Amino acid sequence: MVVYMNESVSKQRKALAGQVQKFREQPIESMREAAVKSAESIKSLKAPVRAFGHSGVKLATVTQNAMQELIELESKVVTSALTAAALRLERAVAAENVVDLVLEQAEMLGATRDRIVDEATRAVEIFRIAGREMRKVGTHLYGQVFEPAEEVPLKTASTRARKAKRPVRKSTARARKAAA
Repeated sequence: MVVYMNESVSKQRKALAGQVQKFREQPIESMREAAVKSAESIKSLKAPVRAFGHSGVKLATVTQNAMQELIELESKVVTSALTAAALRLERAVAAENVVDLVLEQAEMLGATRDRIVDEATRAVEIFRIAGREMRKVGTHLYGQVFEPAEEVPLKTASTRARKAKRPVRKSTARARKAAA
């Protein structure tokens, strides 16, 4: 391990010494090369920055839609819970005796359970869809930024098939003239 580190440091020293030597011998040319490389590096950042920006907008849209659906679901949950509570109270008031009260309340448990399961299922569905959309955005971003773009071959100029030349028909006037 130490030998590997020493070799690595030695290679880096040699590369740095070569750069320093080149800078001493041709300082202006070295600076020009460094400026050109820096300019190319800066230019190459345009596409990734744009891709990150567009992906940020897409992610914001996905999260905004998910939050809107979750807030609507929350409103529905609260409304249905309040409606169920009011119905329980109405049935409790209308009960003739304790047995009727217990039976009616027990009867409503099934509907409450079904409502809670439906609401939880809907919440999970919202998160699942949002997660899938975020994954699509991330995959697209990764493909744009980190994977090299495949070059699309340019279409070659297509040559149209030429029509065969037909013999020109002589008009009847020419035909008579030629015959005479």
